[in-house]
Amino acid sequence: MVFSITLMNVLLGVGNKSNGDDGIGVYVARKFKHKDWIAIDCATVPENYIGKIIRYKPKKVVIIDAADMGLKPGEIRRIPKEKVGKASFSTHSIPLSLFISHLKELTGADITLIGIQPKSLYGKMSKEVKEAAEKVIEYIKEERIDEIEELK
Repeated sequence: MVFSITLMNVLLGVGNKSNGDDGIGVYVARKFKHKDWIAIDCATVPENYIGKIIRYKPKKVVIIDAADMGLKPGEIRRIPKEKVGKASFSTHSIPLSLFISHLKELTGADITLIGIQPKSLYGKMSKEVKEAAEKVIEYIKEERIDEIEELK
């Protein structure tokens, strides 16, 4: 009998859905469906899901989060490791840079952080940010993540 391990790509949605646009990562994780991917709603504590992520033996991990990058609401950027400090992620228990480094060390996966510029962290999620979420979902499903502009 031969057992095979299915390698899944992992999408992590990070944020607080009670804080307006800060919930965009969670929104994407809940809407995203693809046969080669598992989506995890991490809320504000992605570090609590490290064990689960490791079990999927991912080749790719994509993290989606609201990020204040000084752009127009709904703008999308890939945030390289060395620029994570340039964007503000306010609702997390540990810095995302530390989480990403730890996850990379444990999995060896290719990790991509995608930030969506929020409009407001109060009230309901804005139209601009929801539209950006739909674009991000399509980029990932169509394996076009590299086409997302990188944060300068």
